Amino acid sequence: MSLRGRSILVGIIVVLMAYLAVPSFFSQEQRDASPFLRDRAVRLGLDLQGGIHWLLRVDDQVAFRQEADSIKGAVEALAKERGIELTAAEVSEEGSIELSGDGAALKSLLDEQFRDIDVTQNNGSLQIELSSQRRQTVLKTAVDQSLEVLDRRINGLGVTEPVIAPQGEGRILVQMPGGEVDPATARKMLDRTTFLVFHKVEAFAANEELLEAQYPDGLPADTKIVVELLDSGDPNSVTEALLVPSDPVLTGLMLQDARIGFDRRNRPIILFTWNAEGTRIFREFTGNNVGNRLASIIDGKVITAPTIQGRIGRNGQITGSFTREEAANIAVSLRSGALPVPLKIEEERTVGPQLGADSVSQGAQSILLGGALVIVFMLIYYNKSGLLANTALIVNLTIIIGLMSLAEATLTLPGIAGLVLTVGMAVDANVIIFERIREELRTNKNTRNAIQIGFKRSALTIMDANVTTLIAAIVLLYFGRGPVQGFGVTLAIGIISSVFCALVVTRLLFDLAYTRNPQTLRI
Repeated sequence: MSLRGRSILVGIIVVLMAYLAVPSFFSQEQRDASPFLRDRAVRLGLDLQGGIHWLLRVDDQVAFRQEADSIKGAVEALAKERGIELTAAEVSEEGSIELSGDGAALKSLLDEQFRDIDVTQNNGSLQIELSSQRRQTVLKTAVDQSLEVLDRRINGLGVTEPVIAPQGEGRILVQMPGGEVDPATARKMLDRTTFLVFHKVEAFAANEELLEAQYPDGLPADTKIVVELLDSGDPNSVTEALLVPSDPVLTGLMLQDARIGFDRRNRPIILFTWNAEGTRIFREFTGNNVGNRLASIIDGKVITAPTIQGRIGRNGQITGSFTREEAANIAVSLRSGALPVPLKIEEERTVGPQLGADSVSQGAQSILLGGALVIVFMLIYYNKSGLLANTALIVNLTIIIGLMSLAEATLTLPGIAGLVLTVGMAVDANVIIFERIREELRTNKNTRNAIQIGFKRSALTIMDANVTTLIAAIVLLYFGRGPVQGFGVTLAIGIISSVFCALVVTRLLFDLAYTRNPQTLRI
């Protein structure tokens, strides 16, 4: 390519990278105030902007017990269908199943219908254990389902760009950068298993005793009593006792959406939307029960029990004595669904925004100090050629930050260390080139030939040295997590940029400075 063509190409690349990099040098307030700067800055990791770090572990004992319960239910149904004697079926806390009955027939049934289980006979009963392969599958399924629920819940809390990813077997990494979420609120989000049901109200009274008195022979079959509390914190403050069927009309599993809203008095309410099946059931039920009451129950607590005024379709609302925060949290939980199994916090770190700001400041100072020392050394030792190398170094840092912004990479504290390391590596490539050019000049070659040969003979050495480091960076990038991965990202981008600047940008600067105007090369 001609000198002009290379100059135009490099110029376009540098301008584009500068366009992407510039917003990263401004504060968040300045970026929010300017449409030109908004949404183009390098993202800061948890250790730089503060936030919450969790390493969660799936409660494997609960997960295995749930799987065992599922197998037990299937065995009972199949045994009844085929007329096989099954006198007892028990699930232990560890997730094993013990069956009593016609052992031979049950063993044949298990071998035919179930895989990945280990069956042993013990004193006339059958002992069923989940195989190691099935246990791994159960854990993976629990992690995958938990990831979906956590993603919906955390995003529902308004967290900006959270990290939610599997971390080894049965573990989940969660990082919530910034100061949007209080750690206590986040923990409640983990523990919450919000579940919404709607029950038709068959009868009601001022309290439970009066309601039971209406049925001296006992409550009707398949019904139960629920109470609405005036104060949710005081179980004695009963507003009303309601008799409802045991089976609900609808559950929150058919919800498509749930959000906080406000009534005419600006009081918080919960707005909900059913999916197609829920809409059909709710429309039919409310149309057939105008004048009757419908109780909305969340986590076993009666929130409201209004009288149905008319047919209700896809949309509805739940009113109650919510605070704004309670209504928002309930809406998030209803939207996200319940966690398949409990999650335990194995590791928790909270980084304050001030500590993160100090890390950014100190990291920037280290880069500036390291860069300044390198620039001074190159100017003193390599004279005018050192000035060209310093120009390429500035271009290199601009390209690195621009590429990180383009790739939406996250800059962490180890990533800043990677930037400092990249500065040294970039200069190292220039030193190799300059020393090669010096060797050619000592053999009395002219300036143009010395530059061409010096760059040509240095290219392979530079590529070898950087490719090996790039392989290590890629390993850190794909197999590392958190800060280690952040270091790998910065190092990989830095290596690519450094090689480009050493072999392309520095060569272009030399050609512009010496090839068109041959003169004595001071290096």
